[in-house]
Amino acid sequence: MDKELHIDRKEIEELVLYTRRFFNDQRLASDVRSKGPADYVTQVDIQVQKWLKEKLEEKYPRIQFMGEEKDNSGLDFNRPVWIVDPVDGTTNLLHDYKQSAVSIGLWDGKRIGLGAVYLPFLNEFFWAVEGEGAFLNGSRIRVSNNKTLEASLIAIGTSPYYKENAERIFDMSRRIFMKCQDIRRGGSAAIDMVYVACGRLDGYFEMNLNPWDYSGAYLIVKEAGGMVAEFDGSPVQFHKKSHLIVSNGHIWHEMQKEICI
Repeated sequence: MDKELHIDRKEIEELVLYTRRFFNDQRLASDVRSKGPADYVTQVDIQVQKWLKEKLEEKYPRIQFMGEEKDNSGLDFNRPVWIVDPVDGTTNLLHDYKQSAVSIGLWDGKRIGLGAVYLPFLNEFFWAVEGEGAFLNGSRIRVSNNKTLEASLIAIGTSPYYKENAERIFDMSRRIFMKCQDIRRGGSAAIDMVYVACGRLDGYFEMNLNPWDYSGAYLIVKEAGGMVAEFDGSPVQFHKKSHLIVSNGHIWHEMQKEICI
């Protein structure tokens, strides 16, 4: 991470942990509007983003802010950007299915230098700083050591905003299912990715992910020893949608073989 940014990691952690009170407010969670097919926003999304935007801009006024619930068209990715998903797993939140996360990645103008993912219902805080390892609630984490798809538990994403791709997505998922131990569908890219980072999952894949879906967890996976890349193996581009395969590093190419038939 660019040392000139002078980011206080503990300060970021305190800001993120504060957001738990918004998730625990049922009035906010039940205030819902639709943004499009299978795409919703609650007052939890709005209030978490408002809180983080105000505090981050106050403390780091030189860093731009990208958030799911705002217009991001004027951002300059040659300069630092906070990439924030206030609630990754909004549909889960609507159903009181307690698998939602707050996700923050810091793009320093060249790469992701800091990542944080907070699971408020489990009170689990994942974080990584470039070159310093990945951590869960202060304890260092590593990816699993499973070396074959056959021995692996894999999470799938169904890209619910793009149901026109359902046939392809479920065909890929079927092929993975037939080769792996079992599959899971959690409904949050950030959670699935940090679960790969800490070894609860061995791999995960999904199409049409937005930068705020994966930027917070990306560095956590990498610093934990995992691999994250586009379906074709190319590096992740943090300013656009991505089709990602995430793994413990051992099974990435085996996953790719089944996904990219």
